[in-house]
Amino acid sequence: MNKKRPVNLDIATISMPVTAIVSILHRVTGIILFIGLAFLFYAFDVSLDSQEGFDKVVNTLQTSFLAKFIIWGTVSALMYHLVAGVKHLFMDLGYFEELESGQAAAKANLVIAAILVLLVGVWIW
Repeated sequence: MNKKRPVNLDIATISMPVTAIVSILHRVTGIILFIGLAFLFYAFDVSLDSQEGFDKVVNTLQTSFLAKFIIWGTVSALMYHLVAGVKHLFMDLGYFEELESGQAAAKANLVIAAILVLLVGVWIW
């Protein structure tokens, strides 16, 4: 075994293909969804406890920047994860498996998700 193989440890110089970025973001948004659902379940529990709890959740979601940011982050992660999931479904059906079409689908995934994230931001704020 050759132990003198080149090793690039400078992360700033590593160039990842767009397909890898889309795949990594799909995994990251899955983690964000998992964490964000904990906050959403808590808010749902408080809102169903009593009328005062419901009013408290509504007031928090209308006035707190942090609450709006958490909701925006969770819904944005959901939008990206949805778009990437649909792309993966098409790939499972045999589409976008070649290099060029896969890169085009990954770029389309990023563009569509960015538009949806902006629309979610406008809707929440």
